[in-house]
Amino acid sequence: MTPPLVSWDDYRTVLAVSLARSLAGAAELLGVNQSTVFRRLGAMEERLGARLFERSRTGYSLTPAGEEMVKLANKMADEIVDFERRLTGQDLRPQGDLRVTTNDTLLVHLLTPIFASFRKLNPGITLDIVVGNEQLNLSRRDADVAIRATNDPPETLVGRRVANIPWGIFAAKSLGITSLDPADYRAHSWVGLGDNLHNLKPAKWLAQNVGEDRIGWRINTVLGLAEAVAEGAGIGVIPWFIAQTFPNLVALSEPRTEYSGALWLLTHPDLRNTARVRTFMDHVATEIGKRRAVIEGTKPLQAAG
Repeated sequence: MTPPLVSWDDYRTVLAVSLARSLAGAAELLGVNQSTVFRRLGAMEERLGARLFERSRTGYSLTPAGEEMVKLANKMADEIVDFERRLTGQDLRPQGDLRVTTNDTLLVHLLTPIFASFRKLNPGITLDIVVGNEQLNLSRRDADVAIRATNDPPETLVGRRVANIPWGIFAAKSLGITSLDPADYRAHSWVGLGDNLHNLKPAKWLAQNVGEDRIGWRINTVLGLAEAVAEGAGIGVIPWFIAQTFPNLVALSEPRTEYSGALWLLTHPDLRNTARVRTFMDHVATEIGKRRAVIEGTKPLQAAG
């Protein structure tokens, strides 16, 4: 059989150079040295009889032939990831690596003890926790499971809604505010969320009922929002169960359903029957169920068991 002109390693090389726009950057992405990338690229162009990149002071840019090859390389990469995901979904053993994405607020105020108890029960599963507010692509295996506070989970994922997350209005005791009439909202300075979280219901409520001009402090994480309000930086709208962890905060409202969120456990359909994914999601759902009254603001945090 005649060997193909281009191997998968060749496609990976071209893809890496196109992303990095340099041999050194491509070498770092591929985990090889720069001379190896140079040699592979030269040999490939010689076999194909076509230049794949134009070299200039600003870096490597794709030729039309190179663009076609990168397009095919991306398609092949997607198919390989899809195959790996489906293969992983057939794994019936509760062991191996499990990558979980969530945000810093949920990790600090809810999930760390749940993850710790899971590891004690399942020492054969290694957790890789990715913290961030951005939505990772579970279809590309950026993560296996996502634990998110959202009202609109992606339609491409499957999972379960495990709790509601009501928010409320809070202020530090040091501000001396014990009650708050809606007519007095604009008489105070507020702490708000950053632009990356402007689509959250509490952020929209604040803009509509208080006004952007009364927000004196913005921060791009709910964890930082709670800390700032607890320090007396202004009044803020905070998830009810998080506010209860700060003894110096005063509730200026009841849990508000008009801007409540929901807590979801999500995975890709091809992974939901994988033993480690199923075991993890069942454990997290059970443990959150034990804390549901606290999360939903119907039971004091100190009484949680």
